[in-house]
Amino acid sequence: MGLEPSPELLAVSVAYFVQGVKMSLGTLTESYYMKDDLLFDPPAADTFKAIAHIPWMIKPLYGFVTDTLPIMGRRRRPYLIICGLSGFLAFGLLSILPPLAGTALLFMTLGELAIAFSDVVIDGVVVECSRGEDQATAGSLQSICWGSQAIGKLSSAYTSGWLVARVGARPALGLMAFFPLLMCFTSGLISEQRQDYAALTKAEDPPSVNDPSSESSGGSTLDRLREQLWTLWHAILQPEILLPAAFIFLWQAGPTSKGSFFFFYTNELGFSPEFVGSIQLLDGVAQLAGVYLFNTFLRKVELRRLFFNLTLIGVAAGFTQLLLVTGVNRQLGINDKVFVLFDSVLLTGLGRIALMPALVLAAKVCPEGVEATLYAALMSISNASGGVSELLGAALSKLLGITAHEFANMTWLVLICTLSSLLPLPFLRLVPDISEHTAIPTTEH
Repeated sequence: MGLEPSPELLAVSVAYFVQGVKMSLGTLTESYYMKDDLLFDPPAADTFKAIAHIPWMIKPLYGFVTDTLPIMGRRRRPYLIICGLSGFLAFGLLSILPPLAGTALLFMTLGELAIAFSDVVIDGVVVECSRGEDQATAGSLQSICWGSQAIGKLSSAYTSGWLVARVGARPALGLMAFFPLLMCFTSGLISEQRQDYAALTKAEDPPSVNDPSSESSGGSTLDRLREQLWTLWHAILQPEILLPAAFIFLWQAGPTSKGSFFFFYTNELGFSPEFVGSIQLLDGVAQLAGVYLFNTFLRKVELRRLFFNLTLIGVAAGFTQLLLVTGVNRQLGINDKVFVLFDSVLLTGLGRIALMPALVLAAKVCPEGVEATLYAALMSISNASGGVSELLGAALSKLLGITAHEFANMTWLVLICTLSSLLPLPFLRLVPDISEHTAIPTTEH
C-alpha cells in the first residue's frame, strides 16, 4: 500500500489480526454459547452482548492509563503483554467453567476488555506513524489496520463454524484463548525507548496563571493527567473530527436486527454452524473488498458526499432482507443460503467503507502525547453507538414478541431497523466539507 515495511507495522498487523479472529471465532462461539449453553432468547442475548461490550465504550480511560501511567518507562509494550495474558485467562476460564450467566458475563467482559485495551495501545502506535503524513498515507495506514483485521476474520471464520459443529462452543472458546498470546510475542517489535516520564514532567516550565492546563496540583502524574485532559478537550472540539463523529454515532445507533437474525438463521431456516461460519468467511472477504475500494477509489472523496451516498445505498440494501423473512426469495427461485451469503457480503462491505473516512480523520488530528487517548475517545463513539444499537434492537425484538422460536414479526423488525438509518440524514450538514486538499489542523500544547 505504498508504505515502508517495519517491525511496528508487523506488530500493528498482528494486533488487528487477533481482533479479526475475535470477531469470527470469538463472536460466533459466544453466540452459540449463549444460545445452546445459557439458553438465551434473542432479546436476552442482545442485552448480554451489549453489557459485555461496555469495555469498548470506555476506551478513553485506557488511553489515559497508557499515556499517563507508563510501566517501567514504557507506554506500549508492557500493556500489550498484560492484555495478551488477560485475554488468555478470560477465554480459557470461559471454556472450562460451568455455563452460569454471572460467570459467563464476567469472563466475556474481561475478554472484551483485553482486546479493547490492546486496541488502544496499538492505535497509539498507528497515530504516531500517521502524524505529519498526508491524507493518502494516513489512509494507507488505516487500510493496513482494517485489512489485517479482515484477514484475521477471514482465516478463522469457516473453521469456527466447523469447530462448533464438531466439539461445541466451549472447546472452541478454549482455542480462542491462545490468540491473545500472539500480542505478547509481538510486543517486542514496537520501537519504544524507556523514558523517565516523572522527570520529564518535573522539568516542564512553571505553570501559567492564565493557562488552566498547567495549574499546579502538587503531583507530577496528576499534572500530566490534567495537561492531557486539557489537550484532549481542545482536540475533540475540532469540528473536522467532532461533527463527523457525531453524525456516525447517530447513523450507527439505530436499532439492529442482527441478534434476531442469528436465531432466525439457526432455528427457523435450520442453518448449520458450518454454514454460519461460511457467512463469517464471506464477511471477511467483504471487509477486505471494502478496504480495497476505499483505499483505491474513495479515500479522497469529500466526506459529506460519501456519507450521503453510502446511507442511501445501505438503506436500499437493508430492504433486501425483507425478501428473506417473507420467503419471497424462494418464490423467485433463490435459495435461502445463496440469498443470505450475497446479502451479508453487500451489507458488510458497505459498513466497512463507511467507517474508514472517520478513522483517517481521527488519526490525523491527534496531538503528540495523547494520541492513544484521543483516538480511543473517537473510536468509543462508534463503539457506544453499537451498544446503543444492540440495546434498541433487543427492546424492539421484545416489543414485537420475537423469541428463539417465534419470528412472525421479523418483517416489522427489518422494516423499522432499515428506515431508522435515514433519520440522521438531516444532520448531514454538520459534517464539514473536507477534500483531499484541505489541511486538517493539529493541536498545540
